[in-house]
Amino acid sequence: MSAYCISSGMMRHEVTLSTPRPTEALLKILELEARKQHNDTAVIGGIDAYLKKAASSLPKSLAPAIRQVQRASGGYRGWTHTQRTRWVAATLDLLRSPNCGGPPLETKPITALTRISTKTAALFARLGISTLNDLLHHLPRHYLDYTQTRAIGHLRAQTDQTVVGRVLRASVVLPGGRRSTEAIIADCTGKVRVIWFNQPWIARQLPRDREIVVSGTVTVYKNRPQFLSPEWEEAESSGIHTGRLVPVYPLTRGLTARSMRNWVTEALDLCAPGPAEYLPEEILRRRSLPVLSTAIRQAHFPDSPAVAAAARQRLAFDELLSLQLGLLLTRRQWQESLPGHPLKSDPALLNSLMRLLPFTLTSSQQQALEEILRDLARETPMSRMLQGDVGSGKTVVALAAMLVTAAHGCQAALMAPTEVLAEQHYRTLLTLLGTECPSCDSPTTAFVADPALRDKPVQSFTGILERPLTIALLTGALTAAHRRHVRQLLASGNVDIVVGTQALVQEEVEFRSLRLAVVDEQHRFGVLQRGGLRQKGYNPHVLVMTATPIPRSLALTVYGDLDLSTISELPPGRQKVDTLIFQPDDIAIVHRKVHDEVHKGHQAYVICPLITESDKLLVRAATEEYDHLRQVIFPDLRLGLLHGALRAAQKDDVMRRFRDGDLDILVSTTVIEVGIDVPNATVMVILGAERFGLSQLHQLRGRVRRGSEKSYCLLVSDAATQDAQRRLAVLGQTHDGFELARHDLEMRGAGDFLGTQQSGLPPLRVAKLTDLSTMESARAEAQRLVRDRRLLRDPHYARIRERVATLWNTSVEWS
Repeated sequence: MSAYCISSGMMRHEVTLSTPRPTEALLKILELEARKQHNDTAVIGGIDAYLKKAASSLPKSLAPAIRQVQRASGGYRGWTHTQRTRWVAATLDLLRSPNCGGPPLETKPITALTRISTKTAALFARLGISTLNDLLHHLPRHYLDYTQTRAIGHLRAQTDQTVVGRVLRASVVLPGGRRSTEAIIADCTGKVRVIWFNQPWIARQLPRDREIVVSGTVTVYKNRPQFLSPEWEEAESSGIHTGRLVPVYPLTRGLTARSMRNWVTEALDLCAPGPAEYLPEEILRRRSLPVLSTAIRQAHFPDSPAVAAAARQRLAFDELLSLQLGLLLTRRQWQESLPGHPLKSDPALLNSLMRLLPFTLTSSQQQALEEILRDLARETPMSRMLQGDVGSGKTVVALAAMLVTAAHGCQAALMAPTEVLAEQHYRTLLTLLGTECPSCDSPTTAFVADPALRDKPVQSFTGILERPLTIALLTGALTAAHRRHVRQLLASGNVDIVVGTQALVQEEVEFRSLRLAVVDEQHRFGVLQRGGLRQKGYNPHVLVMTATPIPRSLALTVYGDLDLSTISELPPGRQKVDTLIFQPDDIAIVHRKVHDEVHKGHQAYVICPLITESDKLLVRAATEEYDHLRQVIFPDLRLGLLHGALRAAQKDDVMRRFRDGDLDILVSTTVIEVGIDVPNATVMVILGAERFGLSQLHQLRGRVRRGSEKSYCLLVSDAATQDAQRRLAVLGQTHDGFELARHDLEMRGAGDFLGTQQSGLPPLRVAKLTDLSTMESARAEAQRLVRDRRLLRDPHYARIRERVATLWNTSVEWS
């Protein structure tokens, strides 16, 4: 590499800032040595001199071969022609195939790299890096553009630039009392001062006349240009810190940017030419994707921003493809591993149900029901998600499906996340099938405490089927005798519909003929919990219900193992909740409104984001807010506290007391988000509202849209940023949950939008769920692969199967 020398504003000769990687250089040298009959003339100074200089930059896999030369008497030059020939051939084999038939080199631990001790490996573990493959997929957060190489005399202030020059002098200085290095470097157009703060050791590495490359932001000191703590390296180095797009990695305390780049370079060299390509050629061609080894190298050290983007897209595509294959293969296993049970619907039965209802299904409800009934009639088990806003009427649609199941002499189970919610579903089903049904999703009259409800956990109805229809409740709140009785009825087939929690399929409960499982607000049941059903010998149709609106494009990807039905409209007559936004200084107005509503005989929620106080986040803790409200603001009212740290029995007790009217105000964290119906509650106060997503706020707001009285949602925002104000203003302007979900996804990104809903998905290092274009491409290719039966058997697809299993961290065989 040469230094710049410019005359009359023209560049005398051009500088090349990149040299072959150490492994590539050695490969070329030894190939030339073989062509020259092993006479030690392939490189100036000979093989021995070259290896002495290059050994430290070569991968560890070559260390034994290098030691063999260095320990020999007289080195390479002292060997006979036969010894040279054998050594060159063996080393070329290593260089051309570093793996030599063993496991992929990228599976080696991170300690395979130089200068990585167990202590340093622990620092890498903080970043989720334990193998070379983890490091190769630890991509830069961004790149520093040091591609603008200039003569020193033509430097521009306040821009990132690169210069090449000779060291005139370098010494340790003490600016501000800090031991630092100051150097003057020059080319034939001028000189520039360089300061490295707190790095005095650099002075020892810069002897006079050494040619170096410096990259960084140019500043001005006393009308002269200077670099402050720039990147630098010798002009004859491989060029990873300067003169190019320089990667900037996510780090942790104890790891430096420069060291990380060095280790990534070593890992790339050690694993050269890189991970084997596993995608079929037609996919690469159809999606215009670079090969995997090129993508990984270019993602770290790209030739241009466009090349970097293409490389990252390839790696993101790989993750999303494995994600989709896992979902689709799980779905196929679920549908094909055991025979399904077709359940055709009887129009007369559905007409009987509709006559019982004092309302007509909305067009969205009707469409969703038709999609579900079509699935039930097929021989492959249904795998469907029914999503609809709070109060949109999902329960009555699920009831119709459960009645179709019962008409075939089979059993249906409705599973809720909590015992209190299971009791609510039980009462709702009884109400829908009885003579009084004020609404389709929940009663608009208060859910009055009824001890007899749990004392009569089995009830029958006539006039719907040709025989009595039996519905049962099974929760831990029942007496032991009642639980035993319900389990006996289930095992004998004398219960048609049972309502409970997921314990219905996880414990000692046995069904005679379970054919439909309806799961409420358990998003990942489709992937994580079906094994419990299969182990019991069941292969039921599954309907997952959620009140969290998810944009269709995202839902099809995140829940790709489920078909999707959407109820996009509310039944007529549903009241909108007045949504008002307050600053913390106006909290007294909020308190007065709560007091007024309670004195009218109504109830209120107060929601806080965290359980414990956090100065950093500036949010109120539910526990401290509860004490403040109970002791200072509402000493005359009855308050309860609900948060995730309570035991399940404590949560159920608090929710029952609030539901039954024994509490006026419930102070809670978002544990109430998937909560019970309390139609008497008319006020929802949300503190620190800017900490919540729009969809989450909308879910909470829906808790006070359950009755006939006017309801209010009062948002208290602790932050005054424009983004927070804009998001909260959107909530006040629309009550459409799907429109809010779209805004939420755009404003916060998929990770924050999904929150804990995403917990059932494997972590993604590169891909973003908001990259809909790549997402849709990956899904389309996954569908093509799944349709190809060779995917599960053919050795040609073994690497694809391995990558899917690795991403999902499972040893499941999809066959």
